[in-house]
Amino acid sequence: MTKAILAENLTKRFGTFTAVNEVNFSVFRGECFGLLGPNGAGKTSIARMIFGFSPLTNGKLLVFGKDIQTEARKIKAKLGVVAQEDNLDPELTVKENLLVYATYFGIPPSAALQRTTDILSFMDLSAKINSIVDELSGGMKRRLTIGRALINQPELLILDEPTTGLDPYARHMVWQRLRQLKEKGTTMLLTTHYLEEASQLCDRLIIINDGNILAEGTPSALIESYVGHSALELETDNSKYTEIEHWCSPLLKTSQNIGNTLILYSDQGQNLVDRLTTFLGNNRLTPSYQRLRPTNLEDVFLKLTGKTLETGDLQSDISEEGGYYHGKA
Repeated sequence: MTKAILAENLTKRFGTFTAVNEVNFSVFRGECFGLLGPNGAGKTSIARMIFGFSPLTNGKLLVFGKDIQTEARKIKAKLGVVAQEDNLDPELTVKENLLVYATYFGIPPSAALQRTTDILSFMDLSAKINSIVDELSGGMKRRLTIGRALINQPELLILDEPTTGLDPYARHMVWQRLRQLKEKGTTMLLTTHYLEEASQLCDRLIIINDGNILAEGTPSALIESYVGHSALELETDNSKYTEIEHWCSPLLKTSQNIGNTLILYSDQGQNLVDRLTTFLGNNRLTPSYQRLRPTNLEDVFLKLTGKTLETGDLQSDISEEGGYYHGKA
C-alpha cells in the first residue's frame, strides 16, 4: 500500500522538554490513522510537524514522499487542516468563510462557488449559507470548519481533536460526516483523547503518552492483545485482592488495581464471574460494587500507563510560535 505519511525517529523538543521522542509510524493512503492519548501526550506536536507549522528537531518526516523540511509548500497544497480551536471569521457568513479560504489556494471563483455549494450540502449546512458564523451552534461551526478544510480537495485531512467541546449529538454528526469522507477514500490523520471516537473512526492507531508510542494496531487487535474481551470491576476488602487475583489467575489475561477498585481482564467473562463468586462465598465477602463489561481502548491505555485518558499528564502541547496554524497555505 502507498504511504501518505512516513515518520522515522521523529522528535520535537521545546528547550529541555521533549514533546515527541523519536517516534516511528506510517499512514497509508485511504485509511484513518489515529493518535490516541491524553492532553499533553504529544499528539498536537506531531500534527503540527506534519502540516509544516512546527519544525522538526530531529528525524525524518515524509508526506506523499516529499520531505516536509524542504517541500512544505507543495505538501500544504495537498492538505486540509482542522485545528483544535475553531478559527472561522465570525463576522463573515458561512458562504464567505469558504470563498475567502478558497483564495488562499488560488481556486478560480467559479470553481470555489461550486465547491462551496457542494461542501455545504455535504455538511448539512445549506440552510445556513447566508448566516453569520456567530449565529451558528457549536456543532455547526465544527462542521463548517471541517468543510472549509475540504475546499482545496485535500489528499490528506488532518483533524486535531475535532469534536472536543461538542455535545453527544453534535459529536455523532461530525463522526457521520468523517465516516462518509473515509468511504470516499479520503486519507485522515486524527488526534483524539476520546476512546469512542478512535474506535468509531480509526482503521489503525498509535497510543501515545509523554511523547512516546506505547502500542500500535487496529482498535480491536489492541484490545484483544492487551486486555481481552471482558473486564470485571470489583470493590470489596482490598486486603484480599492479591488472593483474588491468584484464585482467578487461570482465567485472567491481566489485572489492574486502581485505588479501591480491582479490575480483572479475561476472555471468559462469565466464567470469571462464576469463579470470583465462589471465592467471595468461601471467604464470606460481600462486594460493595461489581460489574462485568466489555473492554475498550481506555482499558488498554490504563494497562500500558497505569492511568486513564482523562487523568493523564495534562501539560498542554507547547508551541514556540505562540499560536496555532490556521490552515492557510
